[in-house]
Amino acid sequence: MPKHRLTAFFLSFFAAVLLVAPAYAAMLNLHNGGDPASLDPHKISGDWENRIVGDIFEGLTTEDVGANPIAGQAESWTISDDGTVYTFKLRDNANWSDGQPVTAGDFVFAFQRIMDPATAASYAYLQYPIKNAEAINSGKITDFGELGVKALDDKTLEITLEQPTPFFLGALTHYTAYPIPKHVVEAKGDDWIKMENIVVNGPYKPVEWIPGAHVTTAKNDQYYDFASLKIDGVKFFVLEDQSAALKRYRAGEFDILTAFPKDQYQWLEENHPGEARVVPFAGLYYYVFNHRKPPFDDARVRKALSMAINREVIGPQILGTGELPAYSWVPPGMANSGESSEVDWAEMPYPEKVEMAKTLIAEAGYGKDNPLKVTLRYNTSDNHKRVAVAVAAMWKALGVEAKLYNSELKVHYAEIRKGEFDVARAGWLADYNDPVNFLDLLKGSTSNNYGAYSSPEFDKVMDQASLETDLESRAKLLTQAEEIAMDDNAAAPIYFYLSENVVSPKIKGFEDNAFDIHRTRWLTKEE
Repeated sequence: MPKHRLTAFFLSFFAAVLLVAPAYAAMLNLHNGGDPASLDPHKISGDWENRIVGDIFEGLTTEDVGANPIAGQAESWTISDDGTVYTFKLRDNANWSDGQPVTAGDFVFAFQRIMDPATAASYAYLQYPIKNAEAINSGKITDFGELGVKALDDKTLEITLEQPTPFFLGALTHYTAYPIPKHVVEAKGDDWIKMENIVVNGPYKPVEWIPGAHVTTAKNDQYYDFASLKIDGVKFFVLEDQSAALKRYRAGEFDILTAFPKDQYQWLEENHPGEARVVPFAGLYYYVFNHRKPPFDDARVRKALSMAINREVIGPQILGTGELPAYSWVPPGMANSGESSEVDWAEMPYPEKVEMAKTLIAEAGYGKDNPLKVTLRYNTSDNHKRVAVAVAAMWKALGVEAKLYNSELKVHYAEIRKGEFDVARAGWLADYNDPVNFLDLLKGSTSNNYGAYSSPEFDKVMDQASLETDLESRAKLLTQAEEIAMDDNAAAPIYFYLSENVVSPKIKGFEDNAFDIHRTRWLTKEE
């Protein structure tokens, strides 16, 4: 072949490759922490998974740049006078990534699937405000047609609630309310989520998933707001070593860190001013006691261990970023809240707390001659390790011998769900702006009640609150429920979270918010 024809051949070949290959001129490289268990909205449970799944799927409502609920796949809705019937009009141009229209039937299919006990969706309870949802999920009702989600036509969806729910539009932004493509799931079964099969309706679509390494996305050209997307795709990196992540950020490999070693905060402030975004948000860091096994079924032991934790030093000194000590379960500032329900010993001087804790642990039969031996579990993280080491040292004053045990994120939560622990680190970030989102973690029927705390009195008051339509009366009931759990020392709240992102100056549109949700569709990257 003549040289000029050979050159022309390669030019045309590379032009063709460029036409079919995704354009990543403005790829966002994001340190995402843990390895996602799935990309199926019904099979996930963590913020590291939400960051991916919330980019590739979208519910009836979605989040704006400040994490407030706005119109998503539904362009509009009406609410009945009694607040129990929501009628949603889907966008005419709401499509799946394969070009098929998103229908009301897809939402019906998704809501029925997540409530199917066989799906075993651990977060299904977030949508229990929907009529008959809890009864279907618990197996009391077996006819899925009884679920209060109906397709009036292809583009009109009606959702009926058990009672008025002030936070419902916010709850619909959560991944438990995302549609899934009925036509693909029925054709492919559980394999619908594989890269060669997956069909999504969000602004981005997954194009590569290498477990343990990364998930890569690209723009979804079928998304109704495709023209406004400034980021071409995201590479969500799996990396639980926060020190290594910070080094890669400094080397320019990452544009955003979703966590960093807290002892590096001052260094970041001095060397990368304004890039560490440390602000309060609706989240609780806590230790959960395993109520299934002695002695953690003994309220005296739980109270002693909780009292001995010096919360005032953890945020400012152990972590160095100033987290607020938590003596209650619901973070301050949540909508529809009543008065704070702190434990009655919150204001005691710390030395007095320790002395009372010693008395309690002795009454339970433990002391120097019979030390309480505790395994304290946490998921792998420099910050979690610092807290665990500090707490173990505080417990020594009670004669408690604490053995630390860490594991990767997925393993940690899988094992504490099975009850394989004594005391374990856990955390909860608000899914919607209401105290119920936190208090539900302590209900006997909730899968995320890791310690299996069981209080008929607590559950009764929570049930009363769910039926109360007057917001002020409802808030009082929720306060009462929180007081019951705190009096029981159901778990040990330790501090209220600060979000801890590090954002490159190249990234614009990243707005700090109380829910630490930052969808890629609102971001821009300047090269």
